[in-house]
This record gives sequence, C-alpha cells and structure tokens, in this order.
Amino acid sequence: MSLRVMPGQTALVALAAITLGVLGGLMMGMSVDSAARMAGVAVLALAALSAWDYAASLRAWRRSSARMTRGLPAAFAIGVKRLVRLTIEVEGADAWRCELYDHADSTLLTEGMPLQLALTGGTRVETSYNATPTWRGRVTFAPADIRVRSRFGLCVLLERLGAAEQRRVYPNFAEVARYAWLAGTHRLQEIGVKTHQLRGQGTDFKQLTEYHVGDSVRHIDWRATLRLDTPIVREFQAERDQRVVLLVDCGRRMRADERQAAIGGSHFDQVLNAVMLLSYVALEQGDAVGAMTFGTCAGGERSFMPRKGAHALTALMSHLYDVQPSPTHSDYLAAAQHLLRTQRKRSLVIVITNFRDEDSAELRSALRLLRARHLVLLASVRVTVVGELAAQPLAGADAAIDVASAHVYEQSRRDAFNRLAARDGLMVDAEPERLGVELVNRYQAMKRAGLL
Repeated sequence: MSLRVMPGQTALVALAAITLGVLGGLMMGMSVDSAARMAGVAVLALAALSAWDYAASLRAWRRSSARMTRGLPAAFAIGVKRLVRLTIEVEGADAWRCELYDHADSTLLTEGMPLQLALTGGTRVETSYNATPTWRGRVTFAPADIRVRSRFGLCVLLERLGAAEQRRVYPNFAEVARYAWLAGTHRLQEIGVKTHQLRGQGTDFKQLTEYHVGDSVRHIDWRATLRLDTPIVREFQAERDQRVVLLVDCGRRMRADERQAAIGGSHFDQVLNAVMLLSYVALEQGDAVGAMTFGTCAGGERSFMPRKGAHALTALMSHLYDVQPSPTHSDYLAAAQHLLRTQRKRSLVIVITNFRDEDSAELRSALRLLRARHLVLLASVRVTVVGELAAQPLAGADAAIDVASAHVYEQSRRDAFNRLAARDGLMVDAEPERLGVELVNRYQAMKRAGLL
C-alpha cells in the first residue's frame, strides 16, 4: 500500500536551507567529506522529523473523523449553472489547514476549486462551488481529494472525503417555464406562439356563457335563454383525450452542432427542447403524450407509451434525458412499422427528423404507411448556416458562388420536402431554435380544425 503523502512547504524550505549551508561551507573551504557528512546528518534528521510529523498528524486526522456531505440539487439541467454546497465536519481539538478538490464528473464545468479551508475540531465549515453540465445523462461525483497540512508543515496528507453520488442531467426546461409564464400573462405572442379565441369552436362542451356579438347563433341554448331571460350560448373547447406520439430521429444528422461555443446547442438537444415544449402544451390540453426513438445504435431504442397527467412530462424526460444521437443511418420504414405494431389507436404522429432530399423515397414510404392509420405531421430541423450563407452580401466572386449554391441547395430541399407533405400539407420546417414554437402553433391549429 503506497503512502498518500507529499513533502510540505516547511520541508522544502528546510532542504533548501541545508543545500545553501553545504554550498556555503564548501565555499569557505570545508572539505567535501565533511560537507557530505553534515548534509547527510541534516537530511536524516529532517527525514526522521518528517516521518514523526506524518505519523502523528495522520493519527490525529483519523481521530478527527472528518466527514463531508454534498448539497446537490435533485437534478441538473444542461447548460444551467448550479451551486454545489459542501459541509465538512471534524471532531477533536486540532486545527487543520486544507485544500479540497471535489471530483465532479468530467462533463461538468466547475468554478471555484480548489477550495482553501481552515478546519477546527468540533465545528462545521460550509463552502461551495459552481457546476455547469455540458452533457445530458448521468453524472458522478466521486469522493473528494483533500490535502491536509501536517502539524509542523513538513508534509501534506493526501486523503479522501465524502461518498460517491450520482445525479441526472436533463434538457433545459427554461423554454417550458417561459411558455408557462407567458401563457399566464397572456403574452405568448412574444415568442411567436399564435393565440386564438376558441369560444364556440371544437366539439367538446365546456360551459354555458352569456351571448356575445359574433357568437354562432346555432350554439344558443334556448332552454337556458328562456329560463334566464337573456341569450345564453353553449361554449365548446378543443377535443381532449386524444393521443400525440412523437417519433424522434436519433440518427447521424441529429449530431449536427452549429453553435460550437454553446452548451446544449446540437440539433438533437434543440429537438428535445421542442419535444418538452410540445408535450407540455399537449398535456395541458388534456391529451396523452408518448414518444419513440429511432436511428439509435442497436438495442438503444426508447419507447414511452402515451400518458396523461401533470407528471407525464417529467416521466417522459426521465425516459429520454440520456438519449444521445448515434452515428448510424435512420431507418424510417422500420421505425414506422414498429410504431404501427405498438400504437394501434389513431393518434397524431409527429415525425421529427433532419430531412435531406436524398431521404425522399424512403421517407415517403414510411409516411404512406403511417398515414393509413394515423394523422401524421412531418417536422424537420432546417440547417441555420445555409440561410446565413444565402443572406450574406455579394462581396466578391467566392461569396456569389456561396450564395448561389445555398439557394440551389435550399430550393432543392424545399421542393422535395413539400412533395412529402401530401394533400393535407401537415409539415413544419424550422430552424432548431424555432422548432418548438412552430410545432406548438401547428398542433394548436390542428386541434382547432378538429383533424383528429
């Protein structure tokens, strides 16, 4: 078993002093043998004192029964800085000067470490540092390394504190929280969500209400009108108890990341944000939401059966939070066949992918298969850089070639995508940051139209 110890500052200063003393003696005419004997005696004395200091300090440190506990959040969100609180307790009457480095997961960006601590027996010290997740999935906090200065500073004890702990890193719920707040203040138009007056629309009865100019006459409730002696109309709401199934592509194209400096900026991370937002809205509307993935490595597919209720969104994200896009090809036809085997009840199936015109033939067959039983909405993530290239100024010949190429590519892709929409035109093609809002708008339009 190796000793977990390193020389302390006092020992290094003492060695430097011995070296200078030997050099000074040699310069003053001391013989080499005498200088060597003097240096040997001094080093042996320093080593013996250091060994005693180490043994005594180690015994005292073990008697102090040092303990460290972490105050970790229940879960992390990718790209969101969180405070990790540490509490260190020691017993006895000794005082210790320490340097602590907590072994946070390598995917966490940490700020504020190492931590300088002054510990006194019988007291509790609280400190903290910041951690920012850069990757979804599970993160591990291993026992922390702590460097303890010995009593005389001749050595430093290398000890471990705390226990190993794990936490989950979820997609960032900020967009969902912002939507909920803006919905409560009736300001959804600020993020591009279209709001409509739903009075008198839909087929599910909601309540009786007083007639207002513009209400449909055919919705007047004549019995209530006669009883109250004022025009009363039946108010309806969009149909509830419907099913929304998200078929999410996890293939190689979803690995694209156009914001290299941003955390959680890949196309797949943006798709998960859109999935959360749409799921929240659909659950609020009273629908059941489920999800399936495809394009993952063999055996990595995830399936979440449609579920309703306030806790369904948390359950859905607990099922998908650690899914990562794979370098494999996405088999649209196999995904459609698998969904048909598991989802027999008519549902709104939303296929979310990163479309290219070479996918047309395979994707068309998959959509035709799904449309035989379900209502299908095709959503694609549009590459942002193509639009930026097309919009750049014509500063020279190279820029002109880039602009022309971008227009040709985008037009070819748009034409192929439009051909897949079939006669109903149920499609969304949006840049990653806008995908969630566009899906919500299209979902609400389909609810108002009663397409399900």
